[in-house]
Amino acid sequence: MTEVGWDADPDVAGWRGLARLGEDLRADVCVVGLGGSGLAAIGEVLRRGLSVIGVDAGRVAAGAAGRNGGFLLAGPATGIHRAAARWGPDAALELYHQTLAEITDLAGLLGPEVVRRVGSLRIAGLPGEPVAESEAADREAELADCDQQYDFLREHGIEVRRYDGELGTGLFLPEDAAMNPARRALGLATRYSSESSGARLFENSPVTAIGTGRVRTPGGVVSAGLVVVAVDGRLEVLLPELTGRVRTARLQMLATEPVRAGRLPCPVYGRWGYDYAQQDQAGRLFVGGGRDRFAEQEWTPHADPTEGVQAWIEQVAARFAGGPVRVSHRWAASVGFTEDGRAVVTEARPGVIACGGYSGTGNLVGPVAARAAVALGLDGTAPAACFSS
Repeated sequence: MTEVGWDADPDVAGWRGLARLGEDLRADVCVVGLGGSGLAAIGEVLRRGLSVIGVDAGRVAAGAAGRNGGFLLAGPATGIHRAAARWGPDAALELYHQTLAEITDLAGLLGPEVVRRVGSLRIAGLPGEPVAESEAADREAELADCDQQYDFLREHGIEVRRYDGELGTGLFLPEDAAMNPARRALGLATRYSSESSGARLFENSPVTAIGTGRVRTPGGVVSAGLVVVAVDGRLEVLLPELTGRVRTARLQMLATEPVRAGRLPCPVYGRWGYDYAQQDQAGRLFVGGGRDRFAEQEWTPHADPTEGVQAWIEQVAARFAGGPVRVSHRWAASVGFTEDGRAVVTEARPGVIACGGYSGTGNLVGPVAARAAVALGLDGTAPAACFSS
């Protein structure tokens, strides 16, 4: 029950794995973390014709990169209209367009079987009638916020449609996409570690020390001119100097046995984005949320499911399914948040660039931030205003 539901996919279950680092090695760049952002950094280094070594404490995407909702949503964690009010319109729009391009690039790299360009749906509240006056009031407030988001997107030429249907009322974003996040990461790792690409990637090689030009693991030391730490959850544990800028939270999910096929036509999120679900082609629901209802206990580096949050998510799953569900898997993951929602791209130590704190949107913001981290480390290019440097 505590296994990750995404790992039941045959392509993930059949992963043969990568070797542990077992000797001292040298490369132009060493990337710490083999999730979505780390793999994007590796791809960028390879594109520049440089040598790269990547290490991860566990399996590729064993952390949040393979345990999230599988949403590919353009833009920041908060609605783009809210980010624009906080960061400025130019910064919010730049991130939106960069993440939108990331969806297209991923679809080209991995194909339609992995990246399904089906759009996404934001609804006010949860499907079904409100069960309390407070829920009804919150839904009305969220409907007003949907109107503001719609107006901002239309004003800036971004495609959006009103939605009023079986699942509720809200917005449809047709350019977004869905995926199995573990399958995405393993596909990229396979691609980049092939003989033609030449990256050297190592699983089950936890980092014990990071310094200028050196990354130490139990099995060997990697020497490199640049170190990129592309880790979201627990980033402030690995690099304590980022304490206060990034804070680790636990996100929890579950998977169900198949429900009515086509119930969710695309990734769906509601209640201000705190609760979310997508349905795979076999009819299974992958559902997460509830962090705000247990906020203090979810600010933690621990990544085990808890009874209270899981009970809430099970109720959410039934709302999304339109009826009772049977749970097949439960799991959790660690992710990083920042105070203003901007991901961190910064030189944490001399020659050590860190990126993280994606605030729950690492599937797309992470890769964009990782490329900015590589540019900062190799070219001295300052990150865009949509990142915190």
